[in-house]
Amino acid sequence: SQQEVLEQTDEMVRYAKSFVDDVEFSAQDCMRADPEFVYKLVRMAISAGATTVNIPDTTGYGTPLEYGALIKSIFDNVPEAHDITISTHCHDDLGLAVANSLAAVENGARQIECTMNGIGERAGNTSLEESVMALYTRKDYYGLDLGINTRELYFCSQLVARHTGVNVPPNKAIVGDNAFSHEAGIHQDGVLKNKDTYEIMNAEIVGREAGVLVMGKHSGRNAFRTRLTELGYTAFDDNSLNAFFRKFKDLADLKQRVTNDDIIALVDTETTEIDELYRLEHLQFQSGTGGMTPSALIRLKTPEGVVETTALGDGPVDASYSALKKLSPMPIILESYDLRAIGSGTDALGEVSIRVKSGDQIVHGQAVSSDVVHSSVLAFVDVLNRLAAGIGKNRKAV
Repeated sequence: SQQEVLEQTDEMVRYAKSFVDDVEFSAQDCMRADPEFVYKLVRMAISAGATTVNIPDTTGYGTPLEYGALIKSIFDNVPEAHDITISTHCHDDLGLAVANSLAAVENGARQIECTMNGIGERAGNTSLEESVMALYTRKDYYGLDLGINTRELYFCSQLVARHTGVNVPPNKAIVGDNAFSHEAGIHQDGVLKNKDTYEIMNAEIVGREAGVLVMGKHSGRNAFRTRLTELGYTAFDDNSLNAFFRKFKDLADLKQRVTNDDIIALVDTETTEIDELYRLEHLQFQSGTGGMTPSALIRLKTPEGVVETTALGDGPVDASYSALKKLSPMPIILESYDLRAIGSGTDALGEVSIRVKSGDQIVHGQAVSSDVVHSSVLAFVDVLNRLAAGIGKNRKAV
């Protein structure tokens, strides 16, 4: 009964008080409880000696207006609450834990119970890093001092993720991989001109590296020009820039993100004319289920004549690449492989884009065919020709 709950509250708080001066009392599911009973409970806990009273939204049911109003009504109906700390404890079942906690702060709460990365029961608890940075960034609105070293937030987030095995989503505010990244062309252009255009806080404040421009299909010409300059490519005219940018956009359609090495390979590829020293003469492969080991036979025309070899692999592409590596006069490490369908249906073309490393050379190869294995092999042969032409050695010569 309510009376039994009140009596137990009085007994347990007094018992705790006999050991320590600072005692926190926490109720359960206050958001869905009878407000009049909540007032009685808070009043009883304070009279028994509680110095902090926690008001949980245990099921994540409340909205910011409702939860904030509940906190305000406690101060209005229990005057002695002004002499202790009212605490919040919110769950994220409706994605409102941080908003509810901040609404409580607006109405007088001075403690937020929260967790790093928002981990917790069911959908999680109030996110510590989001709450901290909301109060820090909008001090003009909340008017509160935190006493928290915000530069440790990202480190702590990574530490928690590593030890709990719960990865941080890329789009997580403050600590997600994308939190300070800009890919949209208009955003990148704005950030390049003035960071404040699209950044309300600096990444360094939370212990991260400065915000980065993510090069992808939404990136604009200005961001691309800036990245080229950062990579040391400065001696190019507008026509060259336009040609590079078109190739960059083609590559971005294949890949979600285009790396610096991709851009270096792209520029070097476009600025070096190559001869077809290597040409595919014959390709044969087999693969299947039931214990069949995928294999491939490759015959190439090379500067030394026609050469041929076979190899096994995990699949026909892997087997073909193993054979090509045997035939290659230089060591080759495949760093990325991307496949895109051109058209629809089973007869769609397969466009393969690869990036390889050979010594200090990084080269990009590309090919199209109606057969995925064939286009994969042609992309590799394209790389051999580019390596033979010396592409990738001088990254700054454009």
